[in-house]
Amino acid sequence: MKDEKLQKALARLGLGSRRQMEDVIREGRVSVNGTVATIGDRVGQGDEIRVDGRLLRYTAENEKRRRILMYYKPEGEICSAHDPEGRPTVFERLPPLNHDRWVMVGRLDINSTGLLLFTNDGELAHRLMHPSNEIEREYAVRVMGEVTPEIILNLKRGVMLEDGMAQFDDIVEKGGEGINKWYQVKLKEGRNREVRRLFESQGLKVSRLLRIRYGSVSLPRELRTGRYLELDRREIDTLAGLVNIRPRQGTGLYGIAKRRQERFEKKPLKARRGGHHLRRDKDKRSS
Repeated sequence: MKDEKLQKALARLGLGSRRQMEDVIREGRVSVNGTVATIGDRVGQGDEIRVDGRLLRYTAENEKRRRILMYYKPEGEICSAHDPEGRPTVFERLPPLNHDRWVMVGRLDINSTGLLLFTNDGELAHRLMHPSNEIEREYAVRVMGEVTPEIILNLKRGVMLEDGMAQFDDIVEKGGEGINKWYQVKLKEGRNREVRRLFESQGLKVSRLLRIRYGSVSLPRELRTGRYLELDRREIDTLAGLVNIRPRQGTGLYGIAKRRQERFEKKPLKARRGGHHLRRDKDKRSS
């Protein structure tokens, strides 16, 4: 039995959105069991799927265990699988997957810290990031300069950036001294450096930026920088429900892995240092 449409399967494997995969199929770059694929083809367990000649490891949607990690990104790591400059990346500390891969949900710039989500479900990742689904992100931000009531009003009403209008859905002062004060802000999209650029549009500078929530997932107190935790079935189903993705059997942690994480939550591991420190330590050991 053919389980799902080809473009959906490719999107779920993390190769891009369904629309992008439809374009790849139209270009004749995909084959199924040795035959060039067309839009509307369906695939199932045991089919040989290739993109640009590269064999994909396909698992039927109802057989693949949906997994999500929450990772506390330290400063100095980049949100990329590989970096030509040799800088440390957020993928280096993730657990390996057999015949599968982690797909990052959203990004943080090299100087930002906090919550990053990773999943092995490409379709879920795409929907969580797509602006049309308006998944709320929340940040703790330390700002240099005076944030006046007028500025707060501007930021909530919306300001024109180089890539269009942007705004915070909420902004709340959280204390601080002198010219540095903390704010919690919420918004429903994830454009490049959007939080920083919003404050910069008002002549202010962000000196610290920490993502503390993505959708229904909040950064837990017991999670230290450079460490990760895996979501359980209830947490995954709640997050997937925000973007109308059905629950799946065999989701999340179970067995020994779940008991190990429960012990970890009671007695957290120490924080790992940021990316630049990590790379220097590696260089010293190899020299």
